[in-house]
Amino acid sequence: MFSFLRRKKRRVSLVPVGVFTAVYLIVATPFAVGQNNTEFLFYIGVVILLSLAVVVVHRRVGLSRGLLWALSIWGLLHMLGGLVEVPPSWPHEGSHAVLYSWWIVPGYLKYDHPIHAYGFAVATWMCWEALRAAAVKLKASFGVLLLCALGGMGLGAVNEIVEFVATLILADTNVGSFENVGWHLVSNAVGSLFAIAVIGTRRG
Repeated sequence: MFSFLRRKKRRVSLVPVGVFTAVYLIVATPFAVGQNNTEFLFYIGVVILLSLAVVVVHRRVGLSRGLLWALSIWGLLHMLGGLVEVPPSWPHEGSHAVLYSWWIVPGYLKYDHPIHAYGFAVATWMCWEALRAAAVKLKASFGVLLLCALGGMGLGAVNEIVEFVATLILADTNVGSFENVGWHLVSNAVGSLFAIAVIGTRRG
């Protein structure tokens, strides 16, 4: 029988990861309201919509437990990045002294760079699992993995569109400059390429 049908029979339960995700979103919401952070109220709504999209994909292809948790942790890191304040004396970009603005290594590495790399490595992983479930005996060839990496980077571009929309509809955001967007895209590419290197090594 087809391998993707076998995976459906032992589909991972969404309850534990769903509860975990709901808890941190419920906790994040009053924080965003208390800080008058309309940008992250907007992003909380986006995360909820994306979570529903993941549920739909999971019901169709049966995502792995590790991937589901990795996606949820990505959402948590995003919430922390925009809502956890850092001391004003720490090097940061813009007027919002939060984790996302924090320069870990001034001028070279900002908190959101590794978060983008991690997030779109996970997105690339999801592209691989969805594609593998749709095809019989799909091998992790260079062409297939490159397609997954491009899919991950494409989702990263969609993320930048969402941030651009936020700048159009909200009076004050922490999206950053065009250079910041460029570094996001670079980070997304690094994460996507790292993901397919790991998948290629493990899957062969």
